[in-house]
Amino acid sequence: MDFALRHRNRQLPTPKLLELLQNEAPLLCRMAQVVGQWVWIQFNEKQPSEVTSTLSQFGFHWNKRRQTWQHPCGVFCSRGASYDPRRRYGSRNLAA
Repeated sequence: MDFALRHRNRQLPTPKLLELLQNEAPLLCRMAQVVGQWVWIQFNEKQPSEVTSTLSQFGFHWNKRRQTWQHPCGVFCSRGASYDPRRRYGSRNLAA
């Protein structure tokens, strides 16, 4: 994994991340859910290591509590929210 690239990707604002996903991994882009300024991708079952490596390279991290891959889009939090961010900030699916 290119950790310098991963670090740069974690800084991408939401529109730039979505553009990267559309160009490099359109299926993942169709699965993406924008929650506030972050992007979440959720699967029904465990993914192959190639998929998790790709998500990680794009700057996503696994949130065990919410069972989803999340990308901060340059907006970092010091600790997890005690509330559901989807309720506070709203969410939209890109596939819709």
